[in-house]
Formats: sequence, structure tokens, C-alpha cells
Amino acid sequence: MEKKELYSELLLSLKSLIEEAPNEISVFSNASALLFMSLDDLNWAGFYFLDEKEEELFLGPFQGKVACQTIMVGRGVCGTSVKEERTLRVDDVHKFKGHIACDAASRSEIVIPIRKNGMIIGVLDIDSPLLNRFDEDDQEGLESFVKEIEKRLTLPFTCKSTLFD
Repeated sequence: MEKKELYSELLLSLKSLIEEAPNEISVFSNASALLFMSLDDLNWAGFYFLDEKEEELFLGPFQGKVACQTIMVGRGVCGTSVKEERTLRVDDVHKFKGHIACDAASRSEIVIPIRKNGMIIGVLDIDSPLLNRFDEDDQEGLESFVKEIEKRLTLPFTCKSTLFD
């Protein structure tokens, strides 16, 4: 199956999964599982959410090995994506200055910011044990995937505060 067709099917599956989801945690949990089981050559797929007060990302729902619990904005691929407010596609994470190696097997990574009302609230982070795993088709497909999730988020987005207050 071609990548564009794969991502089109992923988007349909995501829409179906999150249509009746009771909350954001369910949305993010099923989204990470869907990506992890549907895309080849991944070793991690999940979400980090932004704590603006602390200027750091905290770990959200994911599939894969144990992960870093917090990442400072501006550090690593995830923190840099937030700081630069853009998708980052890294062909070789070992050449990325300041890369945080949560899993030494990771070789390439793509990080897509998640926005609500124009503000970044978190990122989708996907790692692969292969070099050059992610291309323009992956980026386009995953950005569409994130846009669909963004449509489902309630106002205001309260993932952290409602769980831990």
C-alpha cells in the first residue's frame, strides 16, 4: 500500500475512534496505539504535553519503551519543535544537537506540534530504529492526523490539570 493511501485509511480509523471518545486521554491513548500498530518500523509513538508554567513537556499516552517523563522546551527534538513552533523531521537523531536518547535504538524521529486556538499544547513524537524513516509523505500524513485530533480537543484543553488537581 502506498503511503498516501495508508495515511488516508489511518485518518478514517482515527475519526472513527475519537468520534465518541469520552475525553482527551482516550483520544490520545487510542491515537498512539493506532499509529504504533499501523506504521512499520517504529519503536515509539506518543504524546508530550506542554506545561507553560514550567516551560517543559510532560509525558502523555504512548506506545513503546519507558520514556523520558519531562523535556525542557528547547531541548531535544520535542523541545526544539515546541520552541521553533514547527514540525521537525530528523533523519539521524545522533546528529541532532542536544538529542535526548530515551531509547538508544532510536535512529530517526518526527515531532509534530499540537495546537489549540493557535497555541502549542503538546507534540506527537514518533521514533524509529531506522535511519531516514520519515519522509515528506509521512510528515504530510502525520500533520493531517494531528489536525484531526486538534478538532476533537475541548476548550480549554485541560489534560494535566483535571487529572492531577
